[in-house]
Amino acid sequence: MDGEGLNTGWEAEGPELELELDSEDNGHREGEQKLEFRLAEGTRLDVGVTDRVGKSRSFIQGLIGEGHVLVNGAARKANYKVRAMDEITVVIPPPRELKVEAENIPLEILYEDEDVLVVNKPQGMVVHPAPGAWTKTLVNALLFHCRNLSGINGVLRPGIVHRIDKDTSGLLVVAKNDLAHQGLAEQIKAHSMARRYLAIVHGALFEPSGTVEAPIGRDPADRKKMAVVFQNAKEAVTHYEVLERYRDFTLLEARLETGRTHQIRVHMAYLKHPVLGDPLYGPRKNSFGLPGQMLHAQLLGFRHPRSGEYMEFSAPASGLFQKVLEEIRRAD
Repeated sequence: MDGEGLNTGWEAEGPELELELDSEDNGHREGEQKLEFRLAEGTRLDVGVTDRVGKSRSFIQGLIGEGHVLVNGAARKANYKVRAMDEITVVIPPPRELKVEAENIPLEILYEDEDVLVVNKPQGMVVHPAPGAWTKTLVNALLFHCRNLSGINGVLRPGIVHRIDKDTSGLLVVAKNDLAHQGLAEQIKAHSMARRYLAIVHGALFEPSGTVEAPIGRDPADRKKMAVVFQNAKEAVTHYEVLERYRDFTLLEARLETGRTHQIRVHMAYLKHPVLGDPLYGPRKNSFGLPGQMLHAQLLGFRHPRSGEYMEFSAPASGLFQKVLEEIRRAD
């Protein structure tokens, strides 16, 4: 989420987790599957293979990235458009045990006790392991720092109650035990956890403040994206306030009432003011050469799950965020 993903729906899992793979042996190395087929001309490779194989799209994209999906014997990108008579070969590796390794990665920890930990995540760091990012995640760093994390979300997401995107920086609260996890998750579900973001968006927003109340679901035209849609969607509410207005950009504060995947990014794009540096919902290129969106989770407030005391934390935006903002100010 831009924030924003609430992780309360997974069942607790044991110490080992297998990928969603069939273990049937088709004559290759033990447990490996090899599938060969053709797809309709014009079909996007990852979409067509997902439909044919029956796995999740993210799983198939992981296979494509690792060279396990070939077109006429050659690797292609996920967005490759299939041509007539293309031969598709998919090799599904055997199931493997997934273990998240502790890694000595520095963390900026603002607060820690026996129940919770508040960390300021840098831009570019993935929160938890997933296909394409099994190492150097926040979870890998957390496991090196403290091994007693809640197990409610399973082996890949220990302690993770909510997420922010890889290229969004800022504050996250981590649960060190199941009691803390349940207490924090209940606050997110009740919309009582305070979460405020700084964002630089394209264009001059003339209204001093406003509320975007528009449901969010998967973009029917691109399953990697979210969009404001009115079928198969969830309620999404974002409040914003303009802090500084320039000719071509606006600095604003966004307050999440709900926490949907990419919520702030989607809602700002819906207003025709996408977040600067966001290649998914805004211009693919930007004049600043940014590696990701200028979005920072600057404030986080919650009641301590054991004591009930209200706690609030803030963290300034990264040096890159501040540098870009200074350039915008000078140019205006």
